[in-house]
Amino acid sequence: MAIAQPLEAEAPDQGEETARADMYGLLAALFYAPPAQALLDRIAASGGDDGSPLGRAWGDLSVACRLVREEQARDEYEALFIGVGKPEIMLYGSYYLTGFLMEKPLAALRADLAHLGLERAQAVTESEDHVAALCEVMCYLILASVDLATQQRFFAAHLQPWAADLCAAIASHPDAQLYRAVALLAQAFIEVETRAFDMA
Repeated sequence: MAIAQPLEAEAPDQGEETARADMYGLLAALFYAPPAQALLDRIAASGGDDGSPLGRAWGDLSVACRLVREEQARDEYEALFIGVGKPEIMLYGSYYLTGFLMEKPLAALRADLAHLGLERAQAVTESEDHVAALCEVMCYLILASVDLATQQRFFAAHLQPWAADLCAAIASHPDAQLYRAVALLAQAFIEVETRAFDMA
């Protein structure tokens, strides 16, 4: 498993499933590193708002991307998620679940990843409970046509319990502008995923 880039595996066009994978891949990219200008421009040009909460969140992100340049996005990312010493906002599941990094939830995650035949690439320094890594795993599970029950178990165990807390922390931070829109999109998408899994 590598979280430096969203997965680029090819999959047959399956409509909703492809859209799900694309969204997880985009969130992985945005949370792992500040977006390059090309990505900002693609999102800005996409527009769109179908009136649903997810559609409105996407429209708001599109507007936010029109108003920011690559250098500003990088500065915001570094201020929120890197900083000097402890970051303003942590991107790791163990922190939200236990208050500490590298705790039992990470060990459980590693066991589940091993069961799926996945592991962190040696070149990657972030731990596997980084939100970008979890989004990338979900993207992989969808593109690999892993059964829905396995997707649901992974999501319910490792992303759903804390993603809303992360999104709320980002959205309420006074220095979050672009990433406020990213967080609200992630929150809306997680809510859609939660409802869909509950109905499955």
